[in-house]
Order: sequence, then C-alpha cells, then structure tokens
Amino acid sequence: MSEPAGDLLSTARAWADADPHEGDRTEIEALIESGNTTELARRFAGPLTFGTAGLRGPLRAGPAGMNAAVVTRAAAGLAGWLSAGGHAGAGVVIGFDARRRSDEFARVSAEVLAGAGFAVQVMPRPLPTPVLAFAVRHLGCAAGIMVTASHNPPDDNGYKVYLGDGAQLVPPADREIEAAIAAVGPASEVLRSDDWLTLGDDIESDYVDAVVAAVDPGRVPASARSALTVAYTAMHGVGAGTTRAVFAAAGLAEPVSVPEQDAPDPAFPTVAFPNPEEPGAVDLLLALAERVGADVAIAEDPDADRCSVVCGGRQLTGDEVGALLADWLLRRGVRGTYASSLVSGSLMHVIAEAHGAPSEETPTGFKWIMRAGSDSAPLVYGYEEALGYSVAPSVVRDKDGISAALAVALMAAELEAAGRTVLDRLDELADEHGLFVTGQLSARVEDLSLIADAMARLRAQPPAALLGRPVESTDLALEDPPVDAVRLLGEGVRVIVRPSGTEPKLKAYLETVVPVHEDAGLIAARGRGADELDQLRAEMSAALGL
Repeated sequence: MSEPAGDLLSTARAWADADPHEGDRTEIEALIESGNTTELARRFAGPLTFGTAGLRGPLRAGPAGMNAAVVTRAAAGLAGWLSAGGHAGAGVVIGFDARRRSDEFARVSAEVLAGAGFAVQVMPRPLPTPVLAFAVRHLGCAAGIMVTASHNPPDDNGYKVYLGDGAQLVPPADREIEAAIAAVGPASEVLRSDDWLTLGDDIESDYVDAVVAAVDPGRVPASARSALTVAYTAMHGVGAGTTRAVFAAAGLAEPVSVPEQDAPDPAFPTVAFPNPEEPGAVDLLLALAERVGADVAIAEDPDADRCSVVCGGRQLTGDEVGALLADWLLRRGVRGTYASSLVSGSLMHVIAEAHGAPSEETPTGFKWIMRAGSDSAPLVYGYEEALGYSVAPSVVRDKDGISAALAVALMAAELEAAGRTVLDRLDELADEHGLFVTGQLSARVEDLSLIADAMARLRAQPPAALLGRPVESTDLALEDPPVDAVRLLGEGVRVIVRPSGTEPKLKAYLETVVPVHEDAGLIAARGRGADELDQLRAEMSAALGL
C-alpha cells in the first residue's frame, strides 16, 4: 500500500530538514512546494539497498538516490560496523572516479569516518577502481571505499566497499552494514572532522610497479613490445593515465587512444551506454584499430575494472578472453587455482585440467571468485564472462581491467613475435579442445513476479533434453552458498538460468561444445555452433515461458 499523501509530505519535510546539502535540500523542498507526490513517492519508496557491491543508484535527493545525505549515513553506518568489529581507529582509504559528485561523496565519507576516529586517506585525484582495491592492502587498511558507478548510465553513482583483505563484501557483512546504516540518525547530526590526509601520486606508481612485476613474464622480446600497435579507449573514464603508465613500465609502445574518449567526461557523450558489452560502445575503437592497423584493440569501462578485446575487427567474448588469458598463464608455468563464476564458459576449466592445474567454479561475482583456491593451491587467476579478469590476484583482489590489458598486450606481442595472432591462438585452442560457443538469452520484465514464476516453473519441470541430448537439472539454491540459479548439464551442452542481480531481467547463459573435425574444419564447426546456440535459445525460451 502506498504511503498517504500527508504522511509522505511529512516524511519528505523531515528528510529535507536533516539534509546537510543545500542543493539536495532545495530539490526536495521544491517537490514538496509543487505537490509532486508522484516524484516524492519515487524518492521515498525506500532506501537504496546496501548489497555486496555497496550502493548504486541515480543521482537525486532523497533516500532512494545517491546524494550527500545518503552517503553521510552510509559512511557513518560503515564506521559503526567497523568499530563494532574491533577496527575502531583503523585506517580507511577512499578513492573516487570522475563521475558527477564523486569527489564530493569521497570528501563527505572522509569527513564522517575521520569524525568517527578513523585514520582516513583519500586518493589524490580520480583514479581507477583497481588502484583503490590495491591500496587497501598496500596501506594496511581495515576497509576501502570507492565512489563509482562503474559502467552504469551517466546519471548514476555508487559506493563500493572493500574489507581489509582487499576483496568485496560477502554475506552477512552486507546485511550487517545495511542494518548499521539504518540505525544512523539524521545526516545533519553525524559528527564530521577535517582530520584526514590526501595521498600523493606514489600510490598510483606503487600500483603500476606491482602490476608489472606480477604480470610481465620478462620473456617477450623488447623488439616485439615496441612493435606492437594497440588501439585503446578509456570510454570517457579514468583508466587512460594509469594504463599508459603500466604499458610504459613494461616497455610496450604507448597505446593509440580514441581521442574523443580519452579524457574523463561524466556525460559519456559518444556512447549510448558506457559499457563495452553494449552494442555500439566500441564502434570508435573499431574504426581507430582499422585506421592504425592495430594488432589488438582494448576497451576499458569507465572505472577501468573491466576490459574488452578486439582483434581482426571482431570483439571477443568475455569467455574467449578468459580462456586465452588462462592458457597464456598456464603456458608460462603459473601454477595455482584457476577460477571462474558459474555463468562463465567451461573452456578455461578444460585448459586447466589439460595442464594439471586445479580449477574452481564459484557463485557469480568477484567477491566469490577471489575467495577460491587453498593454502596449497592459492588463486592465481579468475574471470567472469562479463569482461572481468584477475590476472594478478596477489596485487588486486578484484577484477582489474588495467592488469588484464597489460596481459593481453604481452600475450599479443609474444604471439606476433612467433608470427601468430590472438585469433590464431583461439583457433588452436578449438582444434585442441573443441569449439566452445557461448551466448545468452535475456528477458527484461516490468513485473518481477514473472521472473519468480519462470524460475519456479523451471525448477518444477526442467527440460529432460536440450539439443536432443539428455540433461540433468541442479537447483543451485540448495547448495552452499545458495545461488538463485538452475544448472542444466549434458554432453556438450550447458545452461545456467538465474535472475539478474542488477536489472529486472531473467538470464540464461548458454554453451555448446562442437568438435572440430579434420575434414570439415573450424568454419563448419562455427556454423554448427551458431545453429546450436540459436536452437538452445529457442528451447530455453519455451522452457521458461518467455
């Protein structure tokens, strides 16, 4: 039941009276004055949910938006939670990107945490998320905060929290912090202090040195490094400077950047959606790569924790890049655990097994990937199909688009020195292990009950066969940790169905494995793979009632 208009106006007035930011306060007061209860209801529908990736939402006044009051209470709740956990007075490091109000939200967080007695250090300027994730452990902090909405639309911002181990939160910490935030009083009454420090540029330099030391095998000839042409885009984000510094430290030629997208711009004017996965997002990069004859092209998302790869005019899938990087590391002799999330493809696991290396499949999200491995076989590589890669988990315990970009460039240089390309190596992997073809079926809904109904229907009556092959169904909600997903697995066919964690979508992650016969070759295998993927989409659409 919606809140009565009188109660809604009273709630809005109380929020405005306690809002410490003049602009946000005026925004709510104007809505009250105009009697716009529809918009007020949207703003006061409830607080932003504090999930395992922190907060994320539209920039607007009120509890259902990202604004100074919400950030103030989030920082105060985090401070209370850390203190209750025995970390009172410990170090906290705060980073921010170049989105609207990111610097302001970082400053507000610093003031609140300093006011609560924490030793707060703030990044010197807008820097990539991986630099902040690195800084948490490098500086010995109890927590880190990154103000970013990553690849969300321009009008969003967010608040990502890392703990002292350098990784993102896992349950129940998110629920506990959310409860601590709810217990915070009015934002205007939260204590603040200016007793916090601004870090110098050496934090970025330390990150660059650590990444190059961890990723560079040292076996790529200097001539191959300098001869490699890499086209690059920061997608109007903050990755360009740090990426160039990493390339220079590794002796690679400076990447040729898309000029229109090189400098940070919170409006993201040249893309409809600042995510390399979205259609059209890498069009300018593709054109640049063709103009300069690039050996490989790389796109980072705006906070540079994701990386997309283009080669030969084709954008590779996250699964293809994930397998290539695992193969490159294994051929270098990097031993330990190789991990990917359950929605990612299977090829990486097959490659790891061929090298005698352990691999793990984790729940979705890097918060779980980074917790894979064991004392005897620690995590050395992890990836997720949504363009996230960790090639140096000893440096950054999260996905890192910059270290991944370096690894891709070094891999490409090594292959070019041998007269081969990244696409050649993909073909070789298909010849060795079969052609692994992955794709998605995604359905956006307005009524969330449709997603719940579809999942219930799938659990009650899973298909007995896909592509004419018997499949077994596993309800992953019954496993530990529980995941709201269903896996369908058969010989050469695999499907994972789950609700999206960030959008009103139901997603099915599809995979078919096609053998590559000597007489027919890869071209025939690709044709069959495309046909089978289309058939899988049709069969799963019917099974889900979409």
